[in-house]
Amino acid sequence: MSQPLSAAPVAQFDPMLFLTGGLPSAMASIAQQSGPLFRYVMRYGPDAQREIVFLVGPEANKLVFNTERESFSHERGWTPIIGDTMGKGLLNMDAAEWARHRKMWNPAFTQSYMESYLPLIWRVIAAQTATWAERGEVDIYQESRDITFAVAATALAGIAPSEEVQRLRALFYLLIPHQMMASEAAYEEYERKARQAKAELDTTLLRLIAERRAAPASAAPHDVLGMIVHARDDQGMGLTDEEVLGHLYILLVAGHETTTTLGAWALYYLATLPEQRARVEAELSALLEDDTSPLTVQAARGLKVLENFIKETGRLHAPVLNVPRGVVRDVAFAGYTIPAGTQVRLALSACHRLPTVFARPEAFDPDRFAPPREEERRTPYGLVTFGGGPRLCIGVNFANIEVKALVAHVLRTYTLEATMDQPPLDLGFITTIIPTGMPMRVTPRR
Repeated sequence: MSQPLSAAPVAQFDPMLFLTGGLPSAMASIAQQSGPLFRYVMRYGPDAQREIVFLVGPEANKLVFNTERESFSHERGWTPIIGDTMGKGLLNMDAAEWARHRKMWNPAFTQSYMESYLPLIWRVIAAQTATWAERGEVDIYQESRDITFAVAATALAGIAPSEEVQRLRALFYLLIPHQMMASEAAYEEYERKARQAKAELDTTLLRLIAERRAAPASAAPHDVLGMIVHARDDQGMGLTDEEVLGHLYILLVAGHETTTTLGAWALYYLATLPEQRARVEAELSALLEDDTSPLTVQAARGLKVLENFIKETGRLHAPVLNVPRGVVRDVAFAGYTIPAGTQVRLALSACHRLPTVFARPEAFDPDRFAPPREEERRTPYGLVTFGGGPRLCIGVNFANIEVKALVAHVLRTYTLEATMDQPPLDLGFITTIIPTGMPMRVTPRR
């Protein structure tokens, strides 16, 4: 018989864990000692003074992502975090509404469309990295952010690289808190700037939507925005401007922020782990004709060493650390009843640090995903960098191929050398923040 939630253990976190990147490992340790469910009273941000229930581990992931997914609301989890700034998209939709919109999105992420996106992704990466050598030193984290936003704006939203993309990027950055806010005043200032940015963004994005609606469907470009404004559901109904606007916000934020983290850390590890870099370079040389040939979808599928390298990067540096959900009906887990109305955080990054799931979980070891070990197959729902179950991130294949393209281009064009003696700070609570950046020295390879 389940006990009431009030009987569940209460965790005590050292506040410094939020500022040093130690939170995932600490939460994994608590889960090992106290079980996969524990409570915590938040101190900062929109949930200050509110009790949050953390769920940690493969069984928790399976519960939330699959077996009891209808009990855990995306809308009641994400919308209180992001506010009403970005409207509604696949990220914060539930049940029938999500199913309808997801079905209309699916055609834009088929294999055939990836074939058309990749050449564009490659051109954007080449253009964005063209000045690295003459600059001599760059912040790989910031560069990765700029690249992934340009890719999202160009390939997904159909906005040609221009000063407009740079302005949109600056405005979108104001919507996302990129530092820990330890006071109510700091949070209020962030919200004020975010509202101002949204007003300008609404004007620009609604103009883009109107332009796409005016163009016939047969002439629409092969990008997500061009498809979604003309998409129809099973009853022949399309999306309103407000619905498309919400999708655009989520698309441009989620479509680049998560890939930023993955791409930046992949380049950092390649710069600081020479043996791993040599293995990836050997694979690239074997599969690509020469140092100037662009990556193809077929070649990308064959990059198994790089694929495992990226998986391991995402395991240790999950772009989303703790996934928010709101409980909409009572659900039992780990011997407790979680009542409707509870705010839950599914601790993805803590699951990745459990020694019962991954051998030597603090070590960077891409071979854990190669045969015969294949640790992610041994424990279903153990690796959840992009979520899991029916609502696995729709952009997972896009993100993986984008990071492969980024690595392939950079490794064959430049040599990177980290200029910091210590690894960058990787911290945050919902999503990752790297406040120190990743400064690196750049020299051309040819």
